[in-house]
Amino acid sequence: MAFNAHIIEIHNIQQAEQELSKIKCDKVGIHIMSNKALFKIIKLEKILSKNANLLKQTFLAKGGEVAVARGTADLSIEYTDVLICATLKQYKLALAQLKVQPWGLPKVAQAIEEVLHINEQFPKREYSWNNHSMCIKPKRTLVMGILNLTPDSFSDGGRYNTMDAALRRVEEMIQDGADIIDIGAESTRPYGSSQKISAEEELERLAPLLEKVLSVSTVPVSVDTYKGSVAREALKLGAHMINDVWGLQLDSEMAKVVAQYDVPVVIMHNQEGTDYERDIMSHICDFLRTSITIGLEAGIDLNRFIVDPGIGFGKTIEQNLTVMSRLEELKSLGCPILLGTSRKRFIGDVLNLPVEDRVEGTGATVSVGITKGSNIIRVHDVKAMARVAKMTDMMMRSDG
Repeated sequence: MAFNAHIIEIHNIQQAEQELSKIKCDKVGIHIMSNKALFKIIKLEKILSKNANLLKQTFLAKGGEVAVARGTADLSIEYTDVLICATLKQYKLALAQLKVQPWGLPKVAQAIEEVLHINEQFPKREYSWNNHSMCIKPKRTLVMGILNLTPDSFSDGGRYNTMDAALRRVEEMIQDGADIIDIGAESTRPYGSSQKISAEEELERLAPLLEKVLSVSTVPVSVDTYKGSVAREALKLGAHMINDVWGLQLDSEMAKVVAQYDVPVVIMHNQEGTDYERDIMSHICDFLRTSITIGLEAGIDLNRFIVDPGIGFGKTIEQNLTVMSRLEELKSLGCPILLGTSRKRFIGDVLNLPVEDRVEGTGATVSVGITKGSNIIRVHDVKAMARVAKMTDMMMRSDG
């Protein structure tokens, strides 16, 4: 083909600058063109129609595009969702103008500016405890190894609910490359088939082993619980972080406990049933923003949040696949992303395989998840998934 024409994708300013440098554009040209080479589409929900009209006029004048609902122009509807399609240069020009407009448009401009900033800045986090540290940084995926102490876990129920077996498993996972150990004493498996237990019974299973694991583990230890009282006792024993499958929204005490101990907390999207009144990613982001607000109001530092889309929880096979294909939208929350797909039912349904034979399917989800922004993977098969993560990370580093 003449001229070897081909399409390239540019996702951030650094990549834009690299591509401009490759064609030997001069430094001044790189500075001018990089903002023009970066194209972003932003969705806003429930904007007043009169504001949406001004928003549209402003972006059109700068060369961008704005799509709104029918009925917005003549104000026959009060609110509309909005899609803005523009280069970073066009956003900067339009936002400067919107900040001096009336009718709440400065707040709209602030929301757009914040999401652009968050999307461009990797949410690097550094956590330290008395005897451990953990760093979330670009293109270095962390591996969270799963230790179930429950007799009814969907994938390994009963295999590690004795002291000796559990400690051997912890040692094995660390040797295989686990950066974090996540201990759960109550099954929270999806599809409503788990057996609910009291906080007292959960602690009875958890406390003896947790104390022993903490004394020997060379990596941070997370506790998988949605009960504030269990989290409190686990943190008293020295647990390093909490993994809440209800995102601080089931037990009102959980946020207070996490704030008191100032530890990282994984907030996962969850719901009863699989009905969604609007776009599923919009719903997940809204849920997680609510969780963050609950945490902030309780005193949790913003840097302590890690978000999890809740694959398999309150979602059909098709919905899980949709979430996997759009994981990058979670980056707008400004928090590291944890992905937990290991051996889950949607993999078995796609491949028609039993739970013990889903390693390759899990590997596919891990690799795709990393390319879409996941920073931590929560897995059973630590050795295999650590290798998948390392290989994917290396390919992601070679994008220059």
